[in-house]
Amino acid sequence: MQNRKKLKLAANIDGLGWNHVGWQHPDMPADASENIDYYIQQAKLAEAAKFDTLFLVDVSHVGPGNIPHYLSMFEGASVMSALSMHTQKIGLSVTVSTSYADPYSAARQILSLDKISRGRASLNAITSNPGGMVNFSRGHLGKSDQYPMNKEFMEIVLGLWDTYEDDAFIRDKGSGVFLDPRKMHRVNYRGKYFQVDGPLNLSRSVQGRPVLYTAGTSPTFMDHATSYTDGVFTHGNTLEQTVAIANELRRRLVEKGRRAEDFIVSVSQNPIVGRTDQEALEKYLELLRLTPKNSLPRPLFFGSAEKVADQVQQWYEKGAIDMLILRQDHPHGLRDFIQLVVPILQERGIFRTEYEADTLRGHLELPKPAFRES
Repeated sequence: MQNRKKLKLAANIDGLGWNHVGWQHPDMPADASENIDYYIQQAKLAEAAKFDTLFLVDVSHVGPGNIPHYLSMFEGASVMSALSMHTQKIGLSVTVSTSYADPYSAARQILSLDKISRGRASLNAITSNPGGMVNFSRGHLGKSDQYPMNKEFMEIVLGLWDTYEDDAFIRDKGSGVFLDPRKMHRVNYRGKYFQVDGPLNLSRSVQGRPVLYTAGTSPTFMDHATSYTDGVFTHGNTLEQTVAIANELRRRLVEKGRRAEDFIVSVSQNPIVGRTDQEALEKYLELLRLTPKNSLPRPLFFGSAEKVADQVQQWYEKGAIDMLILRQDHPHGLRDFIQLVVPILQERGIFRTEYEADTLRGHLELPKPAFRES
């Protein structure tokens, strides 16, 4: 597949990592998931490598069987706001559950982050397991409510982000005119789950609207994603399966009159990479020696830097991904990928060597959306 864009890269900075054992490694701070200095270190590492965005998975209900990262971790908007003060270019993505959160509050949080970071924010609006809904006084709702709520939530958020037209604020001290009230718009939304009048009390984003994603693989997810969002986080167990999902998403976009190139298909992988296959294997075996033993599946992207770079290039050129999200199992997973694989991708002309823009939409090569009155 010929891609209009260069490959996009994201760093999923999930503290202790996406596993049960990595926290025991001597190079991993045991409190990494609630250690702001560790997050700042990872964020600066990704920005120095010219990654497009940071990303953070979130959960709102846990039990003792969860991975250690989930048992004690920062709330997403808070940590991304902190990281915005230590970065200049890289995007900042917050995951919010549409099953739990309030759309007005989420719209305000993400647009605030966008203003603080000068146009680098995005929202990953996902459905969640109904098991945690009682934590948010929604225990009376069930699985069948998840996607209808998701639809209403995204419609409201998009409407609120377009409360003000781009030139609504005059701010003329001489005339005493602060706002042109004709360019302020309410939402007046009445749904089954949410009722929101608006308006939101923040001017429009420099990037038009913060980037909006959702996540999943189901047909309903695909319908919502191609109707409302700028991109998706999806998953396939093989290259072929992932290509099929990506192609179906692009088909639906075109069917709805949208340009497939104005949409980001993202997939996460947790590479373990070395200078040689043997070095990568040793890093994997370091983790397998920790307890509980053999609790870590071998990554799909695994081996020498050349081998992993070949895999990334193949997935990119076949159309499986527009953006690769890096998760780390090994404590140095992100660093190793940046030091060993990124230079190869840059030499091959697949990934940038410098930032070309200041906003997240600019990095992702997504057009600024026109204002739409809600």
